[in-house]
Amino acid sequence: MSIKLITLIVIVLGVLALAQLVRVYELSSKLRNRREEDITHRDNKANATLMLLFMILSYVGYFYLIAKFGWTGRGEAASLEGVETDWLLNVNFIIINVAFFLTNTLLFYFSYKYVRKPGVKAYYYPHNNKLEMLWTVVPAIVLAVIIILGLKLWNNLTGDSAKDAIRIELFSKQFDWTARYAGENNKLGYFDYKLTTQQNELALKTSATLDSAIRLMEYGSADGTVMGIALLEKKLNDPANIFVPEDREKMEADLDRKTRLLRLLYQMRSTHDAKHDALAYDDIIQKDTLHLMVDQEYEFNFRSKDVIHSAYFPHFRQQINTVPGLTTRLKFTPTITTADMKDRMKNPDFNYVLMCNKICGGAHYKMKMIIVVDTPEDYKKWLAGKSTFGDDYLKKPEAPVEMAVPEAPVADTVQQVAVK
Repeated sequence: MSIKLITLIVIVLGVLALAQLVRVYELSSKLRNRREEDITHRDNKANATLMLLFMILSYVGYFYLIAKFGWTGRGEAASLEGVETDWLLNVNFIIINVAFFLTNTLLFYFSYKYVRKPGVKAYYYPHNNKLEMLWTVVPAIVLAVIIILGLKLWNNLTGDSAKDAIRIELFSKQFDWTARYAGENNKLGYFDYKLTTQQNELALKTSATLDSAIRLMEYGSADGTVMGIALLEKKLNDPANIFVPEDREKMEADLDRKTRLLRLLYQMRSTHDAKHDALAYDDIIQKDTLHLMVDQEYEFNFRSKDVIHSAYFPHFRQQINTVPGLTTRLKFTPTITTADMKDRMKNPDFNYVLMCNKICGGAHYKMKMIIVVDTPEDYKKWLAGKSTFGDDYLKKPEAPVEMAVPEAPVADTVQQVAVK
């Protein structure tokens, strides 16, 4: 007989035994001519004592957990801003603990002290203006102080960073993070979602990426994953091709969308200033690990490709949503290197981590990025070995599709519409 079956039998028998005990209690009450709602002084006294005992045991358990796991269980903050965040959080915890112990002690003690006694009538006390004012004004003042301090901290975290702060963009999508470091000029290159291609995942805006995006819309991708306007028109206009109405509608809708997008790309190309290319070409793209330098302020910009994610740095006490179509930002300064934190925690496997704190899909659980906080020497050595976006993109540009140009070139047609 399996363990699961035995467990099920025990549970069923336990429920049946409990039901029989309740039935016996009901029958014994009838024999004593006692109604179900009649509660003896002995029962009241026992319940009052149990209430007091429950309060004591709950307090003992609370202090035991604090002694075992620490005041909050968060560990040491590893950033300057994290220390300030912890201070404000500790203030909140102190207020919560004062309110918790005061209200619960009164609740359980009064349940014990003022237990119902035979012949004693309860005192009717319906209202007191002073008490009403007291427990309305005091919480309001406390909440106002907490909110003001919280807004001050939030404005500091999202406010302007120092001139020497290193700028990094964190790009989120289901289900990973990509970091983009500003290059030597410490300015991040421009981007536009319409420039997203297989080799330009972050949609950086340069002359070369604009040309590639235009070519992709016109002729499609070399691997056939993206069908260009020229091929769509050829298929739709070929009398030898017979489509069911649904498929034709989908292809026509795709053609219309790509034609409008191509028009926007040509407009963007005509107004693009090639001087801005350098801003993007010297950026460094990093996918596996985010390296930071200790005691260096960082300004982070956040983007999302698909859904709302949440960039959560638990050890640095920072968190902010990443929203499609909107750039969010925050700043912090790491103060403890990864090696030092491993020693302090006595854990050689410790790593800082960037996590997604929004349930963003089925693989949300694995959307993480390891963070390494280096010494200045190690950071500069690591950075020196990284290639820039320009090095990677210009050396291996996206290959155009080898195909015959249609009789009425798509580029000319769309340019004419754009000019009009």
